Order: sequence, then C-alpha cells, then structure tokens
Amino acid sequence: MKRSIRADKKKYVEELATTAEKAAREGNMKQLYDTTKKLSGKYSKPERPVKDKEGNPITEIQQQSNRWVEYFEELLNKPAPMNPPDVEEAHIDLPIDVNPPTTEEIRMAVRQIKNGKAAGPDNIPAEALKSDIE
Repeated sequence: MKRSIRADKKKYVEELATTAEKAAREGNMKQLYDTTKKLSGKYSKPERPVKDKEGNPITEIQQQSNRWVEYFEELLNKPAPMNPPDVEEAHIDLPIDVNPPTTEEIRMAVRQIKNGKAAGPDNIPAEALKSDIE
C-alpha cells in the first residue's frame, strides 16, 4: 500500500513538473506560478516570539496579547509634539483635466486591463470588455 501511495505521489509530482515546464515554455506565467505553488507545498514562516519591554520572550498567549495592547497604546497615544514642523502649503495649481474621458482614452485603459483577474463590481470580466473594443 505504501509503495502504491509513494508511486502515485511521484507520478503526481512529475506531472506537475511537466506542466510547469510547458507553462514556462509557452510563457503562461499564471499557470507556472500556480503549479510552482502546488509543488512547493505548504510553507509558513516560524513565528517570532513577542518580547516584553526588557527584551525577554513572552511564551503565554494572554501575556502576548496584553503586550500587544500595551505596545499599540504607547504607539498611538503619544502626545502631539510641542513644536510642530512649520510646513507651508503649496501654492501651485496643477492642470487637472476634469473633462469626461475620450473614447480613445477608454480604449487604451481597457486594453491595459490584465486577463484572468477578478471582475469588478459590475461583474464584467476583462476578457468581455476587451472583445467589445476590438
């Protein structure tokens, strides 16, 4: 039974490797990335321990949570500086085009949308938009 499982796993990995090589030759980066991710398996970084103010590691979860609360309270509740920086406003009026976009600008924007991405709030995929302008 173990030999069968080992052989099946080896065959599966070889098929994934072949798929990755084919995707690389064809320049299909999405498939190459997905296949490489499957081949690499699950990876997670080891957690770094939370340290107290003296630099000693804290092992208990509740103490770690309390230390995070303490840290963010100190970070976010600092008093305002006594001498705030004296920054002047910029007096430059930049030319901003407030006219509606031209048809050509819309065509260029639609051409730049990447295929294979999630549709927006209108649920129209990029491929459908692109097929309509060509």
